[in-house]
Amino acid sequence: MPASRSGRALTAQPAKAVDATDGIRQHRLAALLVDMVPGARVIRVSQHQPSQTWPSPYTRAYDERGQPIPLNRTQRVAAARWVIRAFPQANWDETHDLDLTSGTLRPAAEACARSDGGR
Repeated sequence: MPASRSGRALTAQPAKAVDATDGIRQHRLAALLVDMVPGARVIRVSQHQPSQTWPSPYTRAYDERGQPIPLNRTQRVAAARWVIRAFPQANWDETHDLDLTSGTLRPAAEACARSDGGR
């Protein structure tokens, strides 16, 4: 075991559990994403980039009218990784939408059903 400055061995500390569904954390993530992508209202996250057959974190951003906001590769990958890490309990085989005003995550199919009137 490596020694500390006092000469005594360091002991392992138990890991602290972090609640990913905590409202404060969700709002902090949403605020960071709003700073990263100005004008975005919804971030759509998946593990499959449309042009690739292998898993790759991918993000699309939409404004309040539902129009896509262009993102560069760094923004797409970083935002997807942040959201995936903040919501590990989500089924990431599906695409999810993160509402940046409320910080809530829901499956994209559910969001599309609501906008289509439930069809």
